[in-house]
Amino acid sequence: MLSSCGVKKSLKHQPDLSSYTTNTVEKTLINDSTFKVNKSFLTKNKFGLYELYVEGNAYQRGLDIGVLTKDLMYTQEKVFFDKIKTLVPSEGKQKFLQKFLHWYNRKIYKHIPNEFKAEIYGVSRYASEDFNGIATPYLRSLYLHGAHDIGHALQDLALVGCTSFAVWDDKTEDGNLLIGRNFDFYAGDDFAKNKMIAFVKPDQGYAFMSVTWGGMIGVVSGMNVEGLTVTINAGKSKIPLVAKTPISILTREILQYASTIEEAIEIAKKREVFVSESILVGSSKSNNAVLIEVSPKNFGVYKVENSSELVCSNHFQSDAYAKDNRNLKTIKESHTAYRYERAEQLLENHDKINPEKAVEILRDTKGLNDKHIGFGNEKALNQLLAHHGIVFQPKDLKVWVSSNPYQLGAFVAYDLHTVFDESFHISNDQNIYNADWVISKDDFVNTEAFRHYEAYRKQERLLEQQLENNTVSATQDFSAFINLNPEYWKAYYLVGLHYYNQKEYAKALSYFETSKTKEVTTLLDEERLEKLIKKSNRKAKK
Repeated sequence: MLSSCGVKKSLKHQPDLSSYTTNTVEKTLINDSTFKVNKSFLTKNKFGLYELYVEGNAYQRGLDIGVLTKDLMYTQEKVFFDKIKTLVPSEGKQKFLQKFLHWYNRKIYKHIPNEFKAEIYGVSRYASEDFNGIATPYLRSLYLHGAHDIGHALQDLALVGCTSFAVWDDKTEDGNLLIGRNFDFYAGDDFAKNKMIAFVKPDQGYAFMSVTWGGMIGVVSGMNVEGLTVTINAGKSKIPLVAKTPISILTREILQYASTIEEAIEIAKKREVFVSESILVGSSKSNNAVLIEVSPKNFGVYKVENSSELVCSNHFQSDAYAKDNRNLKTIKESHTAYRYERAEQLLENHDKINPEKAVEILRDTKGLNDKHIGFGNEKALNQLLAHHGIVFQPKDLKVWVSSNPYQLGAFVAYDLHTVFDESFHISNDQNIYNADWVISKDDFVNTEAFRHYEAYRKQERLLEQQLENNTVSATQDFSAFINLNPEYWKAYYLVGLHYYNQKEYAKALSYFETSKTKEVTTLLDEERLEKLIKKSNRKAKK
């Protein structure tokens, strides 16, 4: 059966490397935080961000990236696969998952250009063998580039609640295009610890930067030297039966080979994807931005009319999806429309937006009309779990990337003119970032409210585990737990759930009713809460 489904062939696949010549890969220590291989290097700046520069042909780039980021790649893989073990603790189910991944990804290699497969293969030469139980290093690397898509497709669930916006003309301080985005992908706190900014100068196409992590050559947020930017926002998908082109590979191709919005659209049209995604593409040449909306069986482009701002959350806006039932259901049931409206409100409240104001918008934790909706609420633009926030100024080739925690740390500034200048060489006394343009960290980081939120997050996860295993302590201090995040509906909901499980229905009812007075995240959450209120009320009267 496996052979007939094409699995055996995919397991033996390797990219064609015959056209690539490579130099010796030998890592040299420049200082305690900087390593160099050929003309490529990896350094860590004082803000905790890793900065990777790499150039050459695809296979050479991959080898250089592999040897430079070997330790970072191992850390990311371990974090990711440990997360899977937590979600699927049974060894039997893990073996089934392994076989399923081989089957589901049986055609993924056919949908990734050979250039990118060669780069991935080069990187995988330095991947650990500790995870070969999942797949061999090369196949594992291919699978991981589609991990976001696979999780999204199989669960029909966005692991992210990303929000992005573009403004230009009368909406910006200098009239030029400005783009901001939060990448709210969450795979555990450890996954976001080692953020990396990659600066890639390929032998074909355009040089570009992107925010990434160890082992990842795909793009989720990036800009090239032609002033073209890409960011991705997940949408709802029909579950496909086979993996095709990962979104991050499609956006990588756009960033490396497109200089205009029209060229980006043409590249997107020729690739088959297996999930739904909004790709916000901005261009300094046209001084505006559009949404390229892709899905397995549909394609649309959305461009605003008579406006100088574009907002993107997690639903489609083009005519191609106007009657799409999944998209309409997403708008109705999720928090995407709320975040969209909040982004519009913030853009309206900030006149003549510049990078500092854009960062202020990305850091906003409140709801509509500045309502306090609880820290970590997915209805906020800043859900306090972002992998990164980023601001682009395409005409000047400037970009600001957030440092930890979330998008609250300093936004570190880079000038692509400088990075890709032939005279630039990493040294002990030269930074790759521009110290004069750094946007300071948010003062919120130093507050008691932030410390309380961090404590709340840990206690919330613990309480959810205890509820699942029915191990909640009878002496647990729920008042202290709620006081850590008193405006958040979920705190009251979880405590109510505990009392409901203990058949203390009157207490449960009180917490559920209080929870309902807060800003509940989704329609499904509201309906679940309403059912529990009715059940608790009925059972409390018996």
